[in-house]
Amino acid sequence: MSSSTNEISRIMLDRVTDWLTKASLRGESLETIVRGFCDRLAATGMPLLRAHMSFSMLHPLYDALGFTWVRGQPMEVEGYRKGVDGASARFLASPYYYLFSNNLEHLRRRIDPDIQYEFPVLEDLKEMGATDYLAFRHSFDSTEERGMIGSWATDYPTGFSDEMIGELLRLQSHLAMACKMAVLSKLADNMMSTYLGDEAGRRVLNGKIKRGEGDTIRAALVIADMRGSTMLAETAGREVYIDTLNQFFDALATPFNRAGGQILSFLGDGFLALFPCERHREPSEEACRSALMAARQAVARMDALNARRQANGQQQIGFGIGLNVGNVMFGNVGLSDRLTFSVFGSAVNEADRLQSLTKKYPNRLIASRDFANYCGGEGWQTLGKEKLAGIRNKVTVLTPEIGSIEDYVEDGAAYEPLDHMSDAERLIMLHREPEKTSGEGKKFQ
Repeated sequence: MSSSTNEISRIMLDRVTDWLTKASLRGESLETIVRGFCDRLAATGMPLLRAHMSFSMLHPLYDALGFTWVRGQPMEVEGYRKGVDGASARFLASPYYYLFSNNLEHLRRRIDPDIQYEFPVLEDLKEMGATDYLAFRHSFDSTEERGMIGSWATDYPTGFSDEMIGELLRLQSHLAMACKMAVLSKLADNMMSTYLGDEAGRRVLNGKIKRGEGDTIRAALVIADMRGSTMLAETAGREVYIDTLNQFFDALATPFNRAGGQILSFLGDGFLALFPCERHREPSEEACRSALMAARQAVARMDALNARRQANGQQQIGFGIGLNVGNVMFGNVGLSDRLTFSVFGSAVNEADRLQSLTKKYPNRLIASRDFANYCGGEGWQTLGKEKLAGIRNKVTVLTPEIGSIEDYVEDGAAYEPLDHMSDAERLIMLHREPEKTSGEGKKFQ
């Protein structure tokens, strides 16, 4: 319920800023800080109906993170992925775009039920019973490409008083500082997870950063490679080549990530993934079966992608996948001041040799006998015995039954490009590149 008086307790509001400081020192997450701030601000008697905040994030996969708090409801959180589409007409009519376009820091609109407003979001707030709206933006650096944009709405009968507005402006500066600290503390984790993978990133952040430091672990191993990439790089333009690589990785690598595997590194036009497990038969079986299911889904996704490419008059993408299981060394190698975190050992080399055999055989998946045995041994075709470089005796190589695309689409295995851009990201992208103004999008909050 809203407050029955315009009087605001400065003492209670100061307690909110004290909580922000303590939450920042504890390293609380951005979501915890935003939710805790809104809940505590409303508890002081500030008649908040709704609050919305979006944060530009320095993250390779996501450009913004948005929070919508409505009194009496769970807070909504949304991560906005990078994309290629433009801005919707509704977005261009949003208060936030108006702030950026006119280089303003604040915008206020009293909401009258009898007035038609220029911003569609105000019509939505009118239906919620809102009487006043205040939008703002805070930059986190001199480039103004990273920061916080947000808005406050109230259903107090006379709207925000001058005292309320003054306190909101004062408090949102403290909030911006606390949120910037949360963004920066999460930045290292974002970067480590994106560039090294979750497990390797955690190990590095936990202090395993010395050259030669690491562990010996057991894992199911996957090495995949794209065919014809050298010719494509020489004949196609840079944008076509990079776009093709990204389509390839999006289609082929995604199932391994979803199945609990760790994509440890991208090796030019290929990648290395592992499914760590305990040194016992049952966990080894589980890891190998997870890797095999992901590999089958990857083949189905590649078939779907190639069908789309062929329909568009584009060349199909060939590939090969090698599957193995064994003990590997997991740790740091390189120079004393320039390291990489990866896996090494004969099991990795064997997986790479198995992947290379897909150039000899007409099969896109080739596995070692150990890997096939851990998967149950049924549904496999023996291709023969091969002499692999670095291995004294010939090894038996097998290929699994793949099935059709339809066998693996129920859980979303079929390839679908990730090309959606949210309105929050559109705001940031329009701020950077104002000429991109086409396309449609969902409602901007």
